[in-house]
Amino acid sequence: MRKFFQGLWRGVIAVFRFIFNVIAFPFRLAFGILAFPFRKIHQFHKFLNTEPDERPITEVFIDLTTNKDTRQMLWDQIEALRMHILRAVIALTITVIASLWIAQDLLEFLAIPVDGLEKLQAIQVTEEIGVFMRVAMYAGIAAAFPYIAFEVWLFAAPGLKPREKKMGLVGIPFATLLFLTGMAFTYFILIPAALPFLGSFTKIAQFWAASEYFAFVTGLMFWIGIFFEFPLVIYVLSSMGLVKPAILAQQWRMAIVIIAIVAAAVTPTIDPVNMGLVMLPMILLYFISIGLSYIADAGRKQKIAQEEANVNVESAG
Repeated sequence: MRKFFQGLWRGVIAVFRFIFNVIAFPFRLAFGILAFPFRKIHQFHKFLNTEPDERPITEVFIDLTTNKDTRQMLWDQIEALRMHILRAVIALTITVIASLWIAQDLLEFLAIPVDGLEKLQAIQVTEEIGVFMRVAMYAGIAAAFPYIAFEVWLFAAPGLKPREKKMGLVGIPFATLLFLTGMAFTYFILIPAALPFLGSFTKIAQFWAASEYFAFVTGLMFWIGIFFEFPLVIYVLSSMGLVKPAILAQQWRMAIVIIAIVAAAVTPTIDPVNMGLVMLPMILLYFISIGLSYIADAGRKQKIAQEEANVNVESAG
């Protein structure tokens, strides 16, 4: 009889617990939904202000051969990199597919310097679809650029100090703006200056193929957009102490030689005029980078001095 009442009591408790959970479920769900953004903000704030574990790189390489935990950490980092790349590729795929709806308008916009699409010819059977997909792809890259930059930052952030994490995060919108500025500079300034020269170099009649023209335009816009990131990259690296402004200033001649080689590789034509048009903004960006490097290095030294002063005050107290 005692076991019967104990079983009955457990059943009653289970029934009341079930009823309570059913009644409380909407409130728990609402609380979870309301608390979710605040919880994520708290986690993100904690992530930004977490100090990394500082270990010499030589020690890490030595531990890879002797320490099982270090090898596991390396595989975890590789897995994390794989996930970041996968998410970036998914985002890029989505933006490229979305760009298919505006690719025709972009084709007409990019053909304005040659007075419209009617001035271009499709020689190959698949040329039109190839041009269409090329423009959609580059539009998708431009649209996905902020998220791709965020994934790069998210992968590197665990090894950065709080100040470096925050600077990298703030730099993402600036990186996007510089990339778009580089593309706009190419389209509105560089291409209108290059096309008349290319079209009047000889008396040969110009009947440009659509694939060649759009490969020229989109490729140049993409690479110049990438080059416009250089000042921001130098500023961030200088803030981290990895690049010294004095070295950049001393090696400007070597930098110009490297810029000339890169410009020759990127420029679709072999004429010196277009190569010069590509080199000019790159050289200007390099000297801007030197100035930004000095500013970032001064800020880094001031921050280190302030931290040392705080440590001395705490020690004296």
